[in-house]
Amino acid sequence: MIDKFCISTYNGHIFDPTDPKPEDLCLEDVAHALSRICRANGHLRDFYSVARHSLHASYEAEQRGCGVRVQLLALLHDAAESYIGDMTRPLRRRFPDFGEVERRLQTLLFSKLAVPDFTEAERRAVKAIDDALLYHEFLAFHGIRLVDTPPKLLLPVRPDKSPDETEAEFLARYRALHEKL
Repeated sequence: MIDKFCISTYNGHIFDPTDPKPEDLCLEDVAHALSRICRANGHLRDFYSVARHSLHASYEAEQRGCGVRVQLLALLHDAAESYIGDMTRPLRRRFPDFGEVERRLQTLLFSKLAVPDFTEAERRAVKAIDDALLYHEFLAFHGIRLVDTPPKLLLPVRPDKSPDETEAEFLARYRALHEKL
């Protein structure tokens, strides 16, 4: 029986999101879940997965001349959502405990799957890409301009592929980048 505070992952791990353990984290769980979770809590005209968003972030980092570490961090920047879901920005501000759970889990995921010692400059680079993508995704998939001045984006936002194709691309991108570390 699963503890009422745990979840069962795609690969069958029993996972307590409030007390994450490195041995319970699995790249395949991340890729599978993110390829099936829709951005903007599903409030878009078309399905657009968190995994596709993360792939765009990684490719955008590459186009901007960022190193492999930033490309990998960009790919995994929303990995915690695969275990705890997402909470919209307005709600996050009202539930700071969720933010703390997410930060702990995301730090653990970065440490296990990417780089444990990322710098503030690397974090800022990923954040800038994430914010630019947010604007362009809402424009492309919802027709909404979130700010008056569009942030720079070098690659166009493209529609998602099937969840299986996106999952496979996510895993391939991860492996290619991780080999270069």
